Amino acid sequence: MLTIPYLRENQEEALQRLSIKNFTNTSLVDEILKLDDERRQSQQENDETLAEMNAIAREVGVLYKDGKTDEANALKARNAELKEKSRLLGEKLTLLKDLIQSKLVEIPNAPHLSVPSGKTAADNEIVLSAGSMPKLPKNAVPHWDLISRYDLVDFDLGNKVTGAGFPFYKGKGARLQRALINFFLDEAIAAGYTEVQPPLLVNEASAYGTGQLPDKEAQMYTIGLDNLYLIPTAEVPVTNIYRDVIIQEGELPIKNVAYSNCFRREAGSWGKHVRGLNRLHQFDKVEIVQLSHPRSSYEVLEQMRQHVAGLLDKLELPYRIVKLCGGDMSFASALTYDFEVFSAAQEMWLEVSSVSNFESFQANRMKLRIKEKTGQIQLAHTLNGSALALPRIVAALLENNQTEDGILIPKVLQAYTGFSRID
Repeated sequence: MLTIPYLRENQEEALQRLSIKNFTNTSLVDEILKLDDERRQSQQENDETLAEMNAIAREVGVLYKDGKTDEANALKARNAELKEKSRLLGEKLTLLKDLIQSKLVEIPNAPHLSVPSGKTAADNEIVLSAGSMPKLPKNAVPHWDLISRYDLVDFDLGNKVTGAGFPFYKGKGARLQRALINFFLDEAIAAGYTEVQPPLLVNEASAYGTGQLPDKEAQMYTIGLDNLYLIPTAEVPVTNIYRDVIIQEGELPIKNVAYSNCFRREAGSWGKHVRGLNRLHQFDKVEIVQLSHPRSSYEVLEQMRQHVAGLLDKLELPYRIVKLCGGDMSFASALTYDFEVFSAAQEMWLEVSSVSNFESFQANRMKLRIKEKTGQIQLAHTLNGSALALPRIVAALLENNQTEDGILIPKVLQAYTGFSRID
């Protein structure tokens, strides 16, 4: 959530940045600032009223002491009027604050000025391509056929037990999943991240804090009786560890990594881009989260980007890094890099990671602050990234490493899988 001081002091810049996200409701910003003017005026009036009440209270005591009862009683009557005025002003302030808050959450995060303009993924900017394209055998098939051939994942059983998009992983398919999870966690720990194992359910305050609410209710699974939400990513519980916390500057950066199941109610459609493992309602992911000082958050973003690139290099997958345009970014992000791997049998790029800087947008919603060495308090910057999401990584590994005699396992994973080939 953008702050009132930022909108007030940098209104032109804010609108320029918001226009990159195709936000055109400039009247909403004007309305918020006018409401805040009214709030400030009411606050000042209430402060003056309370000050007058305190002065009268002191004067009444003196008058009673001097025996001036009539004058004292007149002032007491005046104080009663002021008390009622202060009560009404307090109610007005509460209504104004709630109204301002309800309108602030309608405004997306202002993107970094380097974010390209555009409306769809077609307008994203490719910033890096890496890795070698695989040479597949003539009889190469997409991963859903390989899964069936080697009995790695059972979609029908998942559909029977739960529904579409909730597969069972079996045998070497399950072991490959576990190998990838452990590899990703070990790499993050070696890079200085502290592992946490978060809950899979969060409350409304947590979903609000990271920006899932009120923007993405339709994408989340809800436990209605308890008003809880299944997490779409470990970003939500891990970042909310620090909700309503003041961090000492010397503690930064804070680096956490978590493995979790993720749950997303994404709209389904037909086509190869949603077949097999390409899009699921439940999937596994390792998430890296950092809290940073504002002056260094873009350096941290680059470090996180390099970390994810290093994972794909070690898995020997061809990939590209894409800077998302304003129209393709999330509501809460200030700058996002997507990582896409090339799935050779499908002949398409599959997104496997997003690495984002949210600047102070989430921190403001969560009241996550930094206490500077000087004693000054300011909002932290939050960042997170997939490192990595498993389904499409598995899809690319199966397709790109298929041979006429089976599927080869990348060397870096063989110590984790215990096998070098699926056959």
